[in-house]
Amino acid sequence: MAVPLIRLAAPMTKDKLKQRVIAILSLDGHPGHIAAGFALGVFISITPLFGLHTPMAIAAAFIFRLNKVATITGAWVNTPFTVLPVLMGSYRLGEFLLGQERREVSFQSLQWAHLKEHASALFIGSSLLGLLAALVAYAGCYWLVIRFREKDPGLAELTHESLIAGEDLEKETDIR
Repeated sequence: MAVPLIRLAAPMTKDKLKQRVIAILSLDGHPGHIAAGFALGVFISITPLFGLHTPMAIAAAFIFRLNKVATITGAWVNTPFTVLPVLMGSYRLGEFLLGQERREVSFQSLQWAHLKEHASALFIGSSLLGLLAALVAYAGCYWLVIRFREKDPGLAELTHESLIAGEDLEKETDIR
């Protein structure tokens, strides 16, 4: 009996999605650091390295000293429902950028053995698509963090001070 390669997660309910969004928006830290972590995670989620997105997000968050929760959450943006359209979009974009003839493509599975013949087009296309998605994710997350924090006077003051200082206030006080 064959084991399925991808297990579809239970659909995310509206309440669960709302809880995750609020958790990201209320993270401690400079809005730019949160948004950068989320954007890097989104970039990672677009890559065709299935099964490595979460470990890559954790490693990248440590290397670049970004918010780990935001980075991992960003890496989960490309869900089982969106992976095939993103994969095909990446492939077609890469194919176009490489000047290759458009050809019929059929991904039998998301295993590397089935994807490697399309690797150059996939990586080039997913890099550009991932960069564009990351830029949109950064701007959207930054804006949402600022707007969310404006609703709470304490958070609004901390955010205002961190924007002026240009860094996390907690890290600044920890150094002293």
